[in-house]
Amino acid sequence: MAKNYFDRYIWLIETINRHGYITYKDISRKWAFSSMNTKGEDELPQRTFFNHIDAILSIFGIEIKCNRNRGYYIANNDEFEDSGIRRWMLESLSLNNMLTESRDMRDRILFEEVPSSKQWLPVIVNAMKDGKTVEMTYQSFSSDEPYTFEAHPWCLKLFKQRWYVLAQSGRHKEPRVYSLDRIHDVWETEGTLKVPKKFNAQEFFSHFFGIIVDERKPVRVTLKVYGNQVKYFRSLPLHHTQKEVETADTYSVFEYFLVPTFDFRQEVLRYGPAVEVLAPKDFREEIRTDIKAMFGRYD
Repeated sequence: MAKNYFDRYIWLIETINRHGYITYKDISRKWAFSSMNTKGEDELPQRTFFNHIDAILSIFGIEIKCNRNRGYYIANNDEFEDSGIRRWMLESLSLNNMLTESRDMRDRILFEEVPSSKQWLPVIVNAMKDGKTVEMTYQSFSSDEPYTFEAHPWCLKLFKQRWYVLAQSGRHKEPRVYSLDRIHDVWETEGTLKVPKKFNAQEFFSHFFGIIVDERKPVRVTLKVYGNQVKYFRSLPLHHTQKEVETADTYSVFEYFLVPTFDFRQEVLRYGPAVEVLAPKDFREEIRTDIKAMFGRYD
């Protein structure tokens, strides 16, 4: 899928979502004046329009239907309201389109750059849509040289301004997570994509914070959060299992059920003295060791 088609899908999703209901005639009229319309088409061809609707359902899981009296609408919008990830995606797509359509506002709206999405994301999304494997040339930060291999992309995940793909290859028995910003090249092949029928991306990462996964079982993790930082934890939970189990004037205690991987440890350390690990004991000791090492750097 060429990048301009990806952008067209985003434009169509946002246009329909913003209006609630909109007729094909009005969509076509807006397309004629859109900056996405690089060919200068007088209208959006019906065949292209319906092909875009099919692609949007396949790629994003967004179902666009037509109400005979009111026009086209997003039929499963309630699912997006209930899903934090999908709601974030729609909001991001809307912002992307708004910035593109209002070029004079770009220098007044600042956002975080996600460099790895520009080049490789459309290629991998298209391969997943077509049910094809990809040939990937990849170099991890621990490797001296890049290496090339065929991979089955199972899912994509965004974490801290970096896109990652969970993929299965002949190099490893279990699927591995690869960062898109460490890809040298990637292209779609004629190989058939194989994804386990029972695989669910959200379930796969449900017991982890970030993108690092391992075979350990999830445990109860208890954090004591001090001062105004409590409000930040309430407004933006660290993990979907977060529960506030104790509240006092100067602190609150939050409980999680997850695997305390390196990603989660780094997140806890990011809050400095505002967050204390109460349990489990071994995770508390890991944090203590990190703090001692940090102190040693400044001693």
